[in-house]
Amino acid sequence: MSEPKVKIALVIPAYNEARVIRRIVEDLHDVFWKSSYEFQVVVVDDGSKDDTAEQAHLGGAHVIRHILNTGSGGATATGLSFAYQSGFDIATTSDADGQHDPHDVLRGVEMLLQDKSDLLIGSRLIDKQGMSRVKVLGNTGLSVITNILFGIRVTDSQSGLRVFSQKALEQLKWKTSGYEFCSEMLWRAKQLNLTINEFPIKAIYTEYSKSKGQNNWNAVNIIKSLLRRRILEFFNE
Repeated sequence: MSEPKVKIALVIPAYNEARVIRRIVEDLHDVFWKSSYEFQVVVVDDGSKDDTAEQAHLGGAHVIRHILNTGSGGATATGLSFAYQSGFDIATTSDADGQHDPHDVLRGVEMLLQDKSDLLIGSRLIDKQGMSRVKVLGNTGLSVITNILFGIRVTDSQSGLRVFSQKALEQLKWKTSGYEFCSEMLWRAKQLNLTINEFPIKAIYTEYSKSKGQNNWNAVNIIKSLLRRRILEFFNE
């Protein structure tokens, strides 16, 4: 009798991504159909004003819709909660703008299964090819701040490509809903003694993807939010 297949939830938080989301979903399907895993693409439509949900559904995704925009952290939390409650063994997150190669997502799953990590981060900064100097500077700076505030050494704290074990899906929670959740997630994982590792991925930047996501000015707001939360919890410890 053959062993049951590992079940993977491929979570994509999305906000106003109707132009590209169908292709992103279909590309993930094409790669994972050739693997030995049972999988489902899950798009969390975070209160989009366009037809992101409809396009994701046409691509073959299971779609969860937020009535209001909650932010990247809120949409990610919804997708991972669905993965855990639905009994998936592993979940991944990747960006909805086409920045991540679906082959890297698959490689992350295989690496997590091999090295028994709880949280595996796809780092664009181990090999910086394809990243602009501005983005390298911004992401490196936020990784340094993450290390200073929380004592976590990673090269790319803001990466949207992450792979989660079932243990991480069960235990890992965070309180912020914006982009600062990327650093807070690492902090919470450390508090839970979860195993955190990285693996190199390539960044795919198109004119479309360059117009999305964070900018370096937003990094200032992220640092302020993280610092405020760190101070508040320090005095409550």
